[in-house]
Amino acid sequence: MPLSLHEISVGVMLPKLRMLSKLLEKAAAHAEVGGIDPATLVEARLAPDMYPLSGQIQRVSDAAKFGAARLAGLTPPPFEDNETTLAELQERLAKTIAYLESVGPGQVDGREEETITIPLRDRKMDFTGRSYALNMVLPNFYFHVVTAYDILRNKGVEVGKRDYLALVS
Repeated sequence: MPLSLHEISVGVMLPKLRMLSKLLEKAAAHAEVGGIDPATLVEARLAPDMYPLSGQIQRVSDAAKFGAARLAGLTPPPFEDNETTLAELQERLAKTIAYLESVGPGQVDGREEETITIPLRDRKMDFTGRSYALNMVLPNFYFHVVTAYDILRNKGVEVGKRDYLALVS
């Protein structure tokens, strides 16, 4: 049986969103045990011109909800980008997970050749559903997932490849 559009999009993003939630739990524990202000983690960034952890989680959320919505022909829920604590970032992930869980295979599958137009800063780009998922949604999603992971790792949170692959509980 061939892979479905839902399976390669929503089905791939949901486990990584759940994994990020677990990483944020580890970050909170790390801050508590180490006597670290959790805000230093939320505001941490890998380079001056990159988003901090909060922005990475917001972009992960946006990539997931916009990706799922566009693939399904829906309007995504609006989320304000105002999270400033680990708890608020957890809430953002929980809302994103709940939204993705509401987008079923019947809404996405069969839309592989539908045209999806994405507004960019200086132009618009047209994709098929398949090319949008594979060449825009997933690369963007994974970029911000990995960057969030890297920020936490860089700040001393004990996470590793097994955490990223969700091989630990």
